[in-house]
Amino acid sequence: MSRTIAGSGRPGRLAKGHPTLNGSRRLRISLLAVTTAALLGSGVTATAATPGAQPAPAGPKPAADLPADAPVERLIVGYEKKAAETNSDAEAKKDAAAKGRKAGESLTFERRLGTGAALVDLGDDLEGGSLKDVIDAFEADPDVAYVSRDTRMYAMAGPDDTHYSSQWDLFESTAGMNVENAWAGGVSGQGVNVAVIDTGYVAHSDLAGNIVPGYDFISDAWNARDSNGRDSNPADPGDWTTANECYSGSQPSTSSWHGTHVAGTIAAVTGNGKGIAGIAYDATVQPVRVLGRCGGSTADIADAIVWASGGYVPGVPVNSDPADVINLSLGGSGACQTVTQQAIDGAVSRGTTVVVAAGNANVNASGFTPANCSHVINVAAGDREGNRASYSNYGTSVDITAPGGETAYGPANGILSTLNGSTTSPGTETYKAYQGTSMATPHIAGLAALMYDKDPAITPSRVESLIKNNARPLPGSCSGGCGAGLADAARTLGALGGGTDPEPEPDPTGKTFTNSEDWTVPDGDGRYVYSNVQVSGVSGYAPSDLRVAVDIKHTYRGDLKVQLVAPNGALFTLKNSSAYDSADNVLATYTVNASSVLASGTWQLRVTDVYRGDTGYIDSWSLTF
Repeated sequence: MSRTIAGSGRPGRLAKGHPTLNGSRRLRISLLAVTTAALLGSGVTATAATPGAQPAPAGPKPAADLPADAPVERLIVGYEKKAAETNSDAEAKKDAAAKGRKAGESLTFERRLGTGAALVDLGDDLEGGSLKDVIDAFEADPDVAYVSRDTRMYAMAGPDDTHYSSQWDLFESTAGMNVENAWAGGVSGQGVNVAVIDTGYVAHSDLAGNIVPGYDFISDAWNARDSNGRDSNPADPGDWTTANECYSGSQPSTSSWHGTHVAGTIAAVTGNGKGIAGIAYDATVQPVRVLGRCGGSTADIADAIVWASGGYVPGVPVNSDPADVINLSLGGSGACQTVTQQAIDGAVSRGTTVVVAAGNANVNASGFTPANCSHVINVAAGDREGNRASYSNYGTSVDITAPGGETAYGPANGILSTLNGSTTSPGTETYKAYQGTSMATPHIAGLAALMYDKDPAITPSRVESLIKNNARPLPGSCSGGCGAGLADAARTLGALGGGTDPEPEPDPTGKTFTNSEDWTVPDGDGRYVYSNVQVSGVSGYAPSDLRVAVDIKHTYRGDLKVQLVAPNGALFTLKNSSAYDSADNVLATYTVNASSVLASGTWQLRVTDVYRGDTGYIDSWSLTF
């Protein structure tokens, strides 16, 4: 089999195995968040990480500031296989001394590394021009394959938020949503806006930094409890009620501060040494108030959906910051009303993902709205053991399950989030554990925000399919139907090229075609490599959920652009390059809508390394129909 490497002018197979490092090395945005670094391989020093951009953290800030880069004390030098220094310590010692004399420094060979590279001691600390001269001396030698600094690494702390250890829903392996590993892939929700259509927002210092202007859509002044109807202030004055106030026989209730609790799960400020960690801790939350004293009206909720997604609502200023994701932790019994469905359809058509709660009545969700509306992600609740929570609705309309908690077994088993301590009007801010599908829903809204961060062009349908296709089985029991399983943030982000969990196993019922040959990826020189899979025996068109499992070994996966080429030439981008994704390897399963392409024929995985300095190869890949 031959293949053409774009720009090479000839067909041919690249050398198998790990290629050597060569050429210039660009600045990396690492987990240590270094903002100034030497560009090893060229000796150029850069003082800006990325033009016009701030380095994005790969996770919440650690508990203490990371130490500054220590002066470089050693270099790691890799030699070409043919070089004498590759196998001889004596020759490596002589070479180090010779390179030192050339650069005007005293260098010594210290030891051989397990990889076969030589560790060279620089003597006195070198910086600036002196270090550049030493690097240049090694790089000028054709027997040197690569040279890099022996940089000092530091342990990365988890979030320093004081209550983070109580957020089992984010990190526990049994029934948590594997959020920490999603953060490790470099996503935080930055640049993504999530509208929380709920009771509004009560001031809280663990949320204030991520709140953007919203709107109060409660049209009835009595219901709103703010002495007027709709206005631009979505502040929550409290939704407490007295006996018989809502209807004859209604019971009194205290203020829930429900919208603020939901918002905290999505985007509480993280790494600030207090409180809790939000799932999409760099996203913004747009509070849209629809629930007040005695609940809210369908009309107000429909208008809020339209406005939040960037649509026009008469008499209301246009939303200057339309939401990428809408969270609807609300509902009631009955069929999906046409006005609600139209509002949802309009939001989805504008690119907004709508996430809704399945309901808390322990019955089939088909009888609850908006959970039974189309084009939404309907979320059931799981408990800390991985069972369907005792109160959660269920059924075929449920798309996914997320942690919702079960406080009947103690507050430690609920979902801890931001709240206010007053039972009526706003008082002192606090934190409290709640349970409910209302708490499960913002877990999925937060995950969706991470997905929009990774791929701003992602569509609502792809958000839903990726979350469902990368869920893991509920470890406990579920009667009645819990959708695709328990949402897994890292697996889902892995399908977009982020996160650190391996991809889920391919569907065993599908027909899978695999290429396990190793093909070296050219290192940042404008060429691409491709690997073919020949598909036969599959009639008709490919499915709308074609699964593409990819295993690419690479030392900096952010360098890579990965594409699938169909037999008719149609091109599907599976993963774009990203300067912020410094993790190793691409291990992911992508879902592609290939329903317009005939299944049989030659499919191609095309991989391009867009930056020089890190290398790798296609290990294997497969298609599951």
